[in-house]
Amino acid sequence: MSGGASGFSPDPATANAVAVAAPYPKIELHVHLEATVRPARLLEIARRNDVRLPAKTEAGLARFCRVKDFDHFIRVWIRTTKALRHERDFHQIVMDYAADLAAQGCYYAEALFSPSEPMVRGTPWQESFEGYCSGAAEAREVHGVDIRFTPDITRDFPVEIAEHLVGWAVKYRERGVVGISLGGSEHRYPPALFARPFALARDGGLKAAPHAGEVAGTASVRGALDVLHADRLRHGVRAVEDPALLVDIATRGIVCDVTPTSNVLLGVVPSLAEHPLPRMLGAGVKCSISSDDPALMGTSLSHDCQAAVSLGHTPQGMFEHALGGVFCDDATKAWLRALGEAFDWAGATC
Repeated sequence: MSGGASGFSPDPATANAVAVAAPYPKIELHVHLEATVRPARLLEIARRNDVRLPAKTEAGLARFCRVKDFDHFIRVWIRTTKALRHERDFHQIVMDYAADLAAQGCYYAEALFSPSEPMVRGTPWQESFEGYCSGAAEAREVHGVDIRFTPDITRDFPVEIAEHLVGWAVKYRERGVVGISLGGSEHRYPPALFARPFALARDGGLKAAPHAGEVAGTASVRGALDVLHADRLRHGVRAVEDPALLVDIATRGIVCDVTPTSNVLLGVVPSLAEHPLPRMLGAGVKCSISSDDPALMGTSLSHDCQAAVSLGHTPQGMFEHALGGVFCDDATKAWLRALGEAFDWAGATC
């Protein structure tokens, strides 16, 4: 195997055979698996692990999770994801989300998970990686969705923890780990603090896809590019504040993983109508579209794709831009490319 799990390649000719009934093909490159867990499943896992959540009912938990701004999102994240403790939990949420993706026409995803957080609560590193990677293997067989991983370094933790995370990520390259991300409090912890972990990841054969240009501005994007040597940017939307930086991103062919609903709910942009996606596309920047934290933000990949279409992106463009940014092996890229070429994009909806 090269660059992770072996390429999953069903017959691309089947794409058109179901085109009338099925949604158009999609690729998702920015979704946090901990934030895909629906209230019913989260309550089940919490009961199993004897963890107390902020609410005891699905409706109550859904109300609690209505995000108001970035700081509130962090509080919701901490109080809900603490329920995820064991290999079974991680395996289960990958399987659940793969089913969601399959229903939306998504064939491939590069998902994030944050193993440092359960680790500091007592979960061994290996248990997180085993759960997610075994879940992805089963998801390919059961749902026909190929999920790879870019584990998220949590900025708020000491850099030594980040280095341990990278070591485990490299060990799991042959199980589907393809890159490293950087998340958490972007406005408090700049990219330069994490130069060594990203260098270790690069030496270990992993790509770089840090969060940058979300709650911090152009300096964060520049640091991600020049210090962390980002192969792709999670968000990158605030690069529009510096036209020269936007041109640089386009010239380098860096794909930005844009998440419209998240950007609005977290106050990165005032409204969907004012989202910078049209300016990014106009500058020649390739933009994949993703849902970021669907269960916590009341969205889905299909919903965010519809939002992107309303801003001038196209279904075929979203697929091709995402394909230009994937970290997977050549066989999987070829399979995805064949899916896109086989599909009749004229009039594609949802």
